[in-house]
Amino acid sequence: MEQIHGLTRRYGQRTERLRTTLAAVGLALAGRAGARLATVLGVSVSRSTVLRLVESLPEPEVPAPRVVGVDEYAARKGRRYGAVLVDIETRRPIDLLPDRKASSLAAWLAQRPGVEVVCRDRAPFFAEGATAGAPRAIQVADRWHLWHNLSEAVERCVAQRRGCLRVLTPTAPQPEAEPVAAVDPAASPWPRGHRFAERTRSRHAAVHVLLKVGHSRRSVQRQLGMTWRTVKQFADAVTPEELFTGQWQNRPSVLDEYKPYLDDQWNEGCTNAWKLWEEIVPLGYKGSYQRVRAYLHEKRTSPRPVTARPPSSRVVAGWILR
Repeated sequence: MEQIHGLTRRYGQRTERLRTTLAAVGLALAGRAGARLATVLGVSVSRSTVLRLVESLPEPEVPAPRVVGVDEYAARKGRRYGAVLVDIETRRPIDLLPDRKASSLAAWLAQRPGVEVVCRDRAPFFAEGATAGAPRAIQVADRWHLWHNLSEAVERCVAQRRGCLRVLTPTAPQPEAEPVAAVDPAASPWPRGHRFAERTRSRHAAVHVLLKVGHSRRSVQRQLGMTWRTVKQFADAVTPEELFTGQWQNRPSVLDEYKPYLDDQWNEGCTNAWKLWEEIVPLGYKGSYQRVRAYLHEKRTSPRPVTARPPSSRVVAGWILR
């Protein structure tokens, strides 16, 4: 019996309309998801049936490309590469080549004499293949590679002049310090890092914190385990430096004559306390390593001038390109 095209099919179990619908569902969702959607639509089919309907569709006719783009892809990065060919006008992939050799591209182009423009990157094997396979075609660079190559050139140019960015970076203004009654730590006879000095500072701060929140001196005495006389001395002193009296007043340090050397080494980038202590011992230093470490700790924790960070080369290149 003769079949009517588009209406009947020999040994057909479904109507052509249902078959077309299931094939469209399979193209959009593939097997499992397509079968679930078909069940919702009232048609119970398996995923294998959906895939079989998709495979039975005829191959779509691809028009002969006029503008072809070629680029490489990695089947295994660093080891195995191929070439992908795209129709630039329709923005659809046309074919995949198993390698990126010039001979493979030339053979592919020779079978398609209608190619008028080959859009490629600067790879030499693509240039040779396009010249051999389509000698009359115009070879151009694609937009992505043009921008990519331009951005790399601009970034290299900016990186070569990196020093100019640091010179032009303005220094952030430092806030003006308000006059305070506290004694300058640099001029204080108590060195930073000295265990007795730090203990007195912490106890002085604890006493004043408790008094400020409303505790009496008797309450401070009980909480901190101090005598009444000690609490009175700490409470009457505005700064802990006022409590420093006796033989340590204005006593010179054995490290004073070596501080210029330590400062020079610090400015050159050497910040290791143990190494600097080993360097000044042959010069005549008789003090301890802890004194050197305390001095460097004070330099390390002292506030530094805040400056704006210069922009990176990539950021400046982005400004230029935009």
